[in-house]
Amino acid sequence: MRRRFAFRAASKVSLASWALLDHLSGIMRPDKPLPARQRPRFPRREGILTDRMRAMPVVLVLFVACLIPELILSGADYGLWGDPGWRLWAWQHGGFWTGLLGNWRPNYAAQPWLMFLTYGFLHGGMIHFGVNMLTLFSLAPPLVERMGQGRFLLLYMASMIGGGLGFALLSQSPQPMVGASGALFGLAGAVMALSWQYLRARGESLRPVIRSLLWLAGLNLVLWWAMSGMLAWETHLGGFVVGWLMGLWLVRDGR
Repeated sequence: MRRRFAFRAASKVSLASWALLDHLSGIMRPDKPLPARQRPRFPRREGILTDRMRAMPVVLVLFVACLIPELILSGADYGLWGDPGWRLWAWQHGGFWTGLLGNWRPNYAAQPWLMFLTYGFLHGGMIHFGVNMLTLFSLAPPLVERMGQGRFLLLYMASMIGGGLGFALLSQSPQPMVGASGALFGLAGAVMALSWQYLRARGESLRPVIRSLLWLAGLNLVLWWAMSGMLAWETHLGGFVVGWLMGLWLVRDGR
């Protein structure tokens, strides 16, 4: 492989996710009570700091799992330690390569399977990492509040795998794909699915969710154009679909 190459970014939608969360969490404010099994447990906006504290254990683990490799690779990029080639090595061994599902030879036997997870803990640099982690901290609290720590982690990992599946099925790119946004779009999908479910249970208009869905799709289109086609929209779509389905499944018992 060449020493320098471009990468497809599962990337950069924190401002979108903040607005999405603020808008959809505002839906979760009933002015008349629902039956206990239908009552949402999304946080009110004024309690968001408390809810973030509750979400910290599982979210902190995910944050650190992304932070450690990025610190190591960024330090090597700037010559603080190691070799600038470390990031290339990490992408070669941990990025998502569609060719490995075909006739490419893997660097190690399990790589074609493990890359469905490892790509989500690597990033293209500190800015890519930072924006994705801001997105994580903005989307996680209402979902942890609703699902609990274990189910949230299951949602996150399943969405990451779903993002890899989307990229594998829809992309023919020879470049590696890295970034946490497959999982993050899964979180957004779960938030929107539960908002959709809640509005239907109350017999209210679904237009707020539809509007948010169209806005998110439009934002992806703009970013794809702005990044000259280097946005891994396939990963976003795969993660979103799996997150939507998993979100409904994980709260099917009325929790």
